[in-house]
Amino acid sequence: MIAKSQYKLEARDLEIILALVRTANLARAGEQLNVDASTIFRAIRRIERGLGHQLFERSRAGYLPSEQAQVLAEHAEQVETQLEQARSAIQLTPEQVSGTVRIATTDTLLHGLLTPALHKLANIHPLLEYELHTGNELTSLTRREADIAVRATNTPPLHLVGKHIGPIRMALYGSNRIEYDQQVEAAVDWIVPDDGLPEHPSVIWRKRHHPKAVLRYRVNSILTVMELVAAGMGVGVLPLFLTQQRRDLIALTDTLDECQTELWLLTHPESKHLLRVSTVFRHLSKTLNL
Repeated sequence: MIAKSQYKLEARDLEIILALVRTANLARAGEQLNVDASTIFRAIRRIERGLGHQLFERSRAGYLPSEQAQVLAEHAEQVETQLEQARSAIQLTPEQVSGTVRIATTDTLLHGLLTPALHKLANIHPLLEYELHTGNELTSLTRREADIAVRATNTPPLHLVGKHIGPIRMALYGSNRIEYDQQVEAAVDWIVPDDGLPEHPSVIWRKRHHPKAVLRYRVNSILTVMELVAAGMGVGVLPLFLTQQRRDLIALTDTLDECQTELWLLTHPESKHLLRVSTVFRHLSKTLNL
């Protein structure tokens, strides 16, 4: 049992608790605060002794916050938001919008849609900086692991602020250097997402309509599917927005309605009030175009 004593929480304590709640990892929490993991560990132990409560439980999944730690993290987020709003209040012109905006998306969406939009934004707001996190796993906006998410989903979370960008349409593609038989399934190899993307619409469609397809290459990126298809190594299902400028690809089917998903721009309600986040959110909502 941790001994209870008189202890006055400081703003820095809340900042440390919030960082560990968000990351569940001492090293990553330290990176957020520009200190090492041992400093975070000692600070948490000091706070726990002072409060007389264990705030985190160590597990295989990382440091799991107690209910009290979650409550303190919520207060820390409110402090963080107020500070951001105060800083934003003194930025009087668009050119003065500054800070770092963390955007979570996939490599496909980053290269196919986000890159040109962010390039335009860099010219409008040169003081803004970005952390771009790409991956197929869902980054949590609720835990503030990112400020904005650009995701393909048919069921966006109701507790987030969302802007529907439009439908992501897909088709089966091959290389324009190869003449394909109408019986695509038996005639060629297929390039498909691996087990890391079991619910990808193209996987579900292919299993339903081409169960005997020869799955020669399994990859963890739709961008890789595209490049292997372009090289003539097989056929694969690709989003239309990714192939529009590629003359080395040819559509082998019409748009596959069963593969269609919706593109959403998402953020947390609290983050939406931050000038740096709202500026980027507003720009992307206007410039992302399928």
